[in-house]
Amino acid sequence: MMDAAIKKKLFEGTVIPAHPLALTNERKLDERGQRALTRYYIDAGVGGVAVGVHTTQFEIRDPRFNLFEKVLEIAIEEIKKANVPDFIKVAGICGPAEQAIKEAAFAKSIGYDLGLLSMGGLQELTESQLIERTEKIAEIIPVFGFYLQPSVGGRVLSYDFWKQLADIPNVYAIKIAPFNRYQTLDVVRAVAHSDRRDEIALYTGNDDNIVNDLLTTFRVRVGDHLVEKRIAGGLLGHWSVWTKRVVELFEEIKAVREQDYIPSKLLTIGQEITDANGAFFDAKHQFKGSIAGINEVLTRQGILQGNWCLLESEQLSPGQKEEIDRIYAEYPHLHDDEFVKARLDNWLQN
Repeated sequence: MMDAAIKKKLFEGTVIPAHPLALTNERKLDERGQRALTRYYIDAGVGGVAVGVHTTQFEIRDPRFNLFEKVLEIAIEEIKKANVPDFIKVAGICGPAEQAIKEAAFAKSIGYDLGLLSMGGLQELTESQLIERTEKIAEIIPVFGFYLQPSVGGRVLSYDFWKQLADIPNVYAIKIAPFNRYQTLDVVRAVAHSDRRDEIALYTGNDDNIVNDLLTTFRVRVGDHLVEKRIAGGLLGHWSVWTKRVVELFEEIKAVREQDYIPSKLLTIGQEITDANGAFFDAKHQFKGSIAGINEVLTRQGILQGNWCLLESEQLSPGQKEEIDRIYAEYPHLHDDEFVKARLDNWLQN
């Protein structure tokens, strides 16, 4: 069910930013800004985008805002205009089975390649029921599994759950984002023990450990032999900012990760990125300001009009702005402000 070129790029590994939502100061969709964001990611050289996910704000599905279909359509329109071969289009899918089925069918109908299936907000369902839900979605669209961290609405899921999920035909990737080493290993081990291990691409969503995840080869004993599994790429909210530098760094990582020795500078940059993520994602306040923090960076660059979110309660936490100031001052080599400045007027044209 998946295009061969899309599957090839997915398994080789690439940069997939989680697409934010552009709003006016009245908290209405800023269509010009929304298109500018997609154009920014395409020009930065990413391999795909994920739209309708946590970073896009789950509230786009709320009837008060009714933006889910609109924002998915805008991204598809811009991708088609750019005419980038094998560009991976991922649609966020969430909610109870009935809602998820409708979202999957719509995303498939307008050209999305995979559905990133969130397990968040479904605490009343057993793991078996979540597997049944996944099977239903996989009949509609290729599935990108998603281990969402509990701090932002996810839940802890067992090794057995991930083993069963990996065994489902038409599941082709898993975003590992529990922000937890032990739970990350549960997913890797589960996939390694699945007969479909070679049909599952692992992607990091651990924004607190991006570089280490991408540099690591995992070895898992299965029966009498070792299975090696690598996290191929990333689907990350953190990658929705300073994206040009992200793409450049990812190419550096891909160039060295097959070697026996990893340059120490990459490990150092990895910790700098983790520090930056702590500010952007508001780790000090249990990630309450994570979406506003991403929007703040994009506002400073001029792509967004402001850091507003659909819910007024979603805003920067006390001291978060100052933390972002600190990150800008300490790590100027991580941002792509000059790249954005040179192209912003073009992105903002209708």
